[in-house]
Amino acid sequence: MAPPIAPSPRPPPRPLQRAGQPSRGGPGPWVPREAAVAAVAGVRPPRRGRAGERGAGRRGGARRTMAAAAAAAAAAPGRARRGAPMYSQKELTSKKRDEFEDILEERRLSSDLRYAMKCYTPVIYKGLSPCKPNAIKSAVLQSEQVQYVIKQLAKEMGESPDIIQEEAMEILDEMGHSMQLGAVRFFAFTLSKIFKRLFQRVCVNEEGMQRLQHAIQEHPVVLLPSHRSYVDFLMLSYLLYTYDLALPVIAAGIDFLGMKIVGELLRRAGAFFMRRSFGGNRLYWAVFAEYVKTMLRSGYAPIEFFLEGTRSRTAKTLTPKFGLLSIVMEPFFKREVFDTYLVPISISYERILEESLYAYELLGVPKPKESTSGLLKARRILSDNFGTIHIYVGQPVSLRTLASGRINRCPYNLVPRHLPQKPSEDIQEFVSDVAYKMELLQIENMVLSPWVLVAAVLLQNLPAMDFELLIEKTLWLKGLTQTFGGFIEWPDNLCAKKAVMSGLTLHSNIAHLVDGHVVLNDKGVEDGAVGEIVFKRALAILMCATYRNQLLNVFVRPSLVAVALQMTRSFRKEEVYSCFSFLRDVFSDEFIFFPGVSLKDFEEGCFLLTKCDAIQATQQEIYPTDKGSVIVSFLSAMFRPFVEGYQLIFRYLSKETKEAFTEKQFIPGVRNFVFQLLEKGNTQCYEALSSDMQKNALAALVQLGAVKKKKMSNGFTYNVNEEAVNKILDMFDARIPVQKPVAARL
Repeated sequence: MAPPIAPSPRPPPRPLQRAGQPSRGGPGPWVPREAAVAAVAGVRPPRRGRAGERGAGRRGGARRTMAAAAAAAAAAPGRARRGAPMYSQKELTSKKRDEFEDILEERRLSSDLRYAMKCYTPVIYKGLSPCKPNAIKSAVLQSEQVQYVIKQLAKEMGESPDIIQEEAMEILDEMGHSMQLGAVRFFAFTLSKIFKRLFQRVCVNEEGMQRLQHAIQEHPVVLLPSHRSYVDFLMLSYLLYTYDLALPVIAAGIDFLGMKIVGELLRRAGAFFMRRSFGGNRLYWAVFAEYVKTMLRSGYAPIEFFLEGTRSRTAKTLTPKFGLLSIVMEPFFKREVFDTYLVPISISYERILEESLYAYELLGVPKPKESTSGLLKARRILSDNFGTIHIYVGQPVSLRTLASGRINRCPYNLVPRHLPQKPSEDIQEFVSDVAYKMELLQIENMVLSPWVLVAAVLLQNLPAMDFELLIEKTLWLKGLTQTFGGFIEWPDNLCAKKAVMSGLTLHSNIAHLVDGHVVLNDKGVEDGAVGEIVFKRALAILMCATYRNQLLNVFVRPSLVAVALQMTRSFRKEEVYSCFSFLRDVFSDEFIFFPGVSLKDFEEGCFLLTKCDAIQATQQEIYPTDKGSVIVSFLSAMFRPFVEGYQLIFRYLSKETKEAFTEKQFIPGVRNFVFQLLEKGNTQCYEALSSDMQKNALAALVQLGAVKKKKMSNGFTYNVNEEAVNKILDMFDARIPVQKPVAARL
């Protein structure tokens, strides 16, 4: 057994300090509170649940009380969530945002070598002595959990335990990190050079860094950043090194090991590698889970992973993956740690490095394999400008507080800790709820640039839009976004015209100004074959849509109310809610909704529309105001590509697929179907060519029971229930009314 890590006397909290900055203390972590959502006139609010335990945070010495339990959702479509729900809608009134500091400003004024070689003495969890990577591997290999699985497998397979143990050691050698300060300093120096070339500014909320510093000293910390680019995990480690905080150990895909030299450098900078699929390999799962839990229990370093599992190619938040989150929660459930802090982090890009690569991937061009040669070829982007990155480090969320009153940890005491246990239904539900909560907190603190507004307006006015009108509409949309609670970072001292022009200059590869009109940069669309024209135009539209999609996170609930008003052609509140709930279910893989709170989402959408005078509500009806018709039309048009895209995909499935099919057959089939319609001019929905939309639409039909998904030895096959798909299609086309939710209370 590796020797236990003995804690030394705990030092007092150290003020957060960055080179060139005065020392100052910071507030501690907080526990989540339920944001009160004003009920729309005539809509009965959900019954409120019991408040949870009090959590401790500190700002200027004052104690704050935070209610941990949210209001219970009223009965609505879908399975009810048991226990005290944790869904916390954002404040729908203006709230103070943390201020940002540009960390590149200092780097431009001082030596990168001095920065890389600075005295780096991060404060760690309760003053523990750093644990060497080999000691962690040894502790994992000799743990009761791994030894139990080794003995079980040896018995089942008739092999010697020594052979299985050797295999476990090989897994650890492939997986484990070997963090070394030399590699960290190399990345600090190299990334300083690269980031100063690529970005104008890298802005971080320093209050968030102060909270994080305090959290790291209190309990094990799990960092949960959004994932839009490969830059994410490099930037986060760079940021923590800048602020003299403990560097995270990062869950990375095994693909990176294929990059000669770079893969090993990443390992030495704190990356540990996991296979994309464990394929039922019990030994691999046991070793991996124990490795992560050992690092978390020891408080050796913050653990970092992406809830989305992979980079979002569309800038919309992907539905969460639960595996790693379940692993990092287990030590708390088994009382091996007192608490664990989950820290949501929002990383917003003014211009995404992989924007064109993503568009090609969505149109079916294979993703390039990660390689060192590919990385070297990509160095040409160093001459390009990618604007500003905003990193918002959210409030650390106490797992203990989330679980209070909801999770009974006693059953874990009835079984020896080393025996594998399948999580109960309550635990699985809790893990799912926490995952969605963390993603909603990420979304809430995403920063929107003026270009996001420009892209949203431009996509509704193709093929060209008058520049002055674009400025006017962008300003109008800015006001609406702020009313809806969007986090807009408008350039200081820039008038609307200069802000829009700045965005066009930065994104000149997507759109440009010609004779007083803004047009998409689909060069060469007038030349070549029809198929080539369609592809180039689709490429430009998908790149532009990547930025508009960032706005949809803010607009999704009021927009679905607006779409429901137009689809039902009725002002009856019950019918509008039924349609809203149907759309929410259909788009549940497209956007992030907390499970089981359809009515609460409807209330939020109605509240926001009422707040901007777009609708009025009585006890029985909702109807647009004279002023609101413009807003309702704009919101409906913003979501039209999704409604029309799903209609085309459903039509393909109902008419073109008679036999069982795989996803690999479905994607090119539906793409060719849409491509032909575009070539003939029968549709203008270029976004239906996106493989992301196609996969989400198929997943929606599986959830709605219109398509059956069956696991086979070589993957999954799908069978279409033509009658059910046609019925859903008729609801989309408003040919039949949407069925009323069984237990909706309005």
